[in-house]
Amino acid sequence: MTRLRQRFEEQRLPGFEFDPGTPCRPAMPPAREPERVEDHRKAHRQRLRQRFTEGGAAAVPDYELLEMVLYRAIRRGDTKPLAKRLLKVFGDLNHVLAAAPARLKDVQGVGDAVVFELKLIEAIGHRMARAKVLKKPILSSWDALLDYCQSAMAHRDLEQFRILFLDRKNVLIADEEQQTGTVDHVPVYPREVVKRALELNASALILVHNHPSGDPTPSQADVDMTYAIRDAADVLKIVIHDHLVIGKSATLSFRSEGYL
Repeated sequence: MTRLRQRFEEQRLPGFEFDPGTPCRPAMPPAREPERVEDHRKAHRQRLRQRFTEGGAAAVPDYELLEMVLYRAIRRGDTKPLAKRLLKVFGDLNHVLAAAPARLKDVQGVGDAVVFELKLIEAIGHRMARAKVLKKPILSSWDALLDYCQSAMAHRDLEQFRILFLDRKNVLIADEEQQTGTVDHVPVYPREVVKRALELNASALILVHNHPSGDPTPSQADVDMTYAIRDAADVLKIVIHDHLVIGKSATLSFRSEGYL
């Protein structure tokens, strides 16, 4: 009986040879799933880049444009959920790019790298729009000027006051932000406006500010401020050509509406 048991224990089934002195451990499958997921994401990014390259911006919706912008900030992983989350929170691509960094960081998944990329794209867009009007006669590029002001200010959460400085030929020589205020008020000091115009040797000004509410209808405070600047400028023979109030989808001209 003992010999039969020994012979049985000594037998080894094919494929199950092992050293009795080595602890038996269950075999672990290779960790390939994360690699497959990442390969799928890389392929998705490549397809998206190719579609944009071949068809341009018209070939991709806003959320996919935003996806591609986020690639540089998020090297690995899926950027689509974050792109859609940003659009849901802010409403559209313009509002995403114009949003304040603090508000952007309130969105899950947004860190310094994402904020940097979004603000970089916003700055490039503004520079492109400004290049169409800077150093050019304003009267012959009025539509381009309105487009620039709209893109730079229409989607801001706070009121901002800018001044466009013109020379004697009505060529735009400088575009400067003077003040940023609250959601419904921005402090403006006529003496500082005129002082800056003299420093730049400007002969005329166009005043510009936005209404975060979206309605460009001027308030009485807007009208009073405009007249105060006009009166201060008149003393030094500086002309106020216009005051533009930028709304979400429309721009009001003081000159066109009869305020100036």
